[in-house]
Amino acid sequence: MKLKNLKYIPMVGMIVALTGCDDFLDHTPDNRVTISTPTQITQMLVDAYSDANHATICELSSDNVVDNTSPDENGVRYNLAGASNFAPADDEAFAWEDIKSGIQQDTPSALWSSAYHAIAVCNYALQAIENLEAQGRGDEVTGQKGEALISRAYHHFILANLFTLPYAGPEASKNIPGIPYMKDVETEVKPQYERGNLADVYTQIEQDIEAGLPLIDDALHSVTKYHFTRKSANAFAARFYLFARKYDLAEKYASAVLGGDAATGQLRTFWQGTYSTSESLTQAWVNVGDPGNLLLIPTSSIYYRVIGSKYAHNREAKNATTHSKGPTWGKSYNFHPCMNGKLYYRGQSEYGSIFGPMLEFFEYTDKIAGIGYVHHIRPEFTAEEALLTRAEARIYMRKINEAVADLRAWDRNRWENLPVSDKPDCDFTLQAVDEFYSNNADAVAAGIVKPINIDQVCPPANAAWAFGSDIENLVQCVLHFRRLERIDMGDRWFDIRRNGIEITHNIGRSRVEHLTLGDSRRALQIPADVLSAGFPANNRLPINNGEGSATASTEEYRKPLSVRP
Repeated sequence: MKLKNLKYIPMVGMIVALTGCDDFLDHTPDNRVTISTPTQITQMLVDAYSDANHATICELSSDNVVDNTSPDENGVRYNLAGASNFAPADDEAFAWEDIKSGIQQDTPSALWSSAYHAIAVCNYALQAIENLEAQGRGDEVTGQKGEALISRAYHHFILANLFTLPYAGPEASKNIPGIPYMKDVETEVKPQYERGNLADVYTQIEQDIEAGLPLIDDALHSVTKYHFTRKSANAFAARFYLFARKYDLAEKYASAVLGGDAATGQLRTFWQGTYSTSESLTQAWVNVGDPGNLLLIPTSSIYYRVIGSKYAHNREAKNATTHSKGPTWGKSYNFHPCMNGKLYYRGQSEYGSIFGPMLEFFEYTDKIAGIGYVHHIRPEFTAEEALLTRAEARIYMRKINEAVADLRAWDRNRWENLPVSDKPDCDFTLQAVDEFYSNNADAVAAGIVKPINIDQVCPPANAAWAFGSDIENLVQCVLHFRRLERIDMGDRWFDIRRNGIEITHNIGRSRVEHLTLGDSRRALQIPADVLSAGFPANNRLPINNGEGSATASTEEYRKPLSVRP
């Protein structure tokens, strides 16, 4: 059920106090439902998930997309239009400008408001749970409490990775402006919120994870894949601790998802199927019966209509993703054979590839008129992502054999059930990784291999887990695999942020924008409608425009807030 009136709930007490009418107390002041039973709380948690999709903004911001209207190395360009009325906002996102051209779906405003709506639902549920606990009925709502806490943590985590600079560790992040961490139901009409700092945001996310995870009850909902379960909550915890560079905890929670070192039977069966239609392909991608799909989130998005024309997986972006070579398929194949039958194009193949499984679902409101709502279902947490999270954590912890075993499991799953003629060039080994990612001209030219600056962005929780040349090839491999695994999800932008990867966008005929290591444009601008209410803006002036010392620009956002421009 949709709680569209949720933002008016705090006014109830004020209305009652001002009326002075005894009869008014016998009636509900508006059309809200009073939440007072465990069943009602469970039903309310259906709405505890954002229906906004950050894929459009994040993919446009990343190196997974190019502008087809810019000339390639041979001077060839295509005069292609953007996605109708959404084009100006897409142009702003690709250029890393403040996005001011809309508040509809796929914009910062939609991401912000939808995430905070989900958080408000969680807080209202937690308030109702607290009331039941006070009545001695807390054992009836432990599962609901766990889900509300985990969902609240997850949405703050997404907001932080969109609207703040990258996490820089517990000390340096105290100087990075955060986002409001909402833990209470609003009690004022137009409350003012403090941004606080990013260190406190991460601390509160961790507190909610640790408090909520043990309470999760997989039997709470009939269709579990659309709610946080033990597995998907553990997968979220693993992702969070990977970003926080607490690799021992990332490994711990990822292993809780995978059930030990063996990933057999845990990964998605999608790659083993053959699909006769695009609809069956998309249905299989988000199949609730696939054991590897841990959490599915329905969203309102036109992502599929944005990617594939003016902005597309083309040229270097295509060569590093959908058409990339790899350690076990770099000699015989120009792209992994598992992609056969799963790549489409819009208009002409020269415009680039579209990853078929991310096609949209259309909900008709009037079939005769052909109008309705466009939806994408995000496989937000999967067993493969948890596997790659654990592999990366183990790489930094120098558990090399275990990390290679995880990466081999991912690789073998992609080869499973392919035709006999499609066989890997070699088994996945550390030697194969070193040969492909170390001074490989193909990997460098395609944009697969790029300098990793993760230590400059955020120091690891343990100094022994720092990035180094001894693990560089494995780190390049896990980032490459995750880029393939999470294509069209927006996660590549998060990896660019946390690893300090520098990228360039060629825009139109001649404009070139460089995103340097410490560039403040790595954080989206706060939505314009939020700024108009007096909320502090992000400083997003580009630092040095690609010239000078990248490390020096990183130090710029670590300065105390009082001395930053």
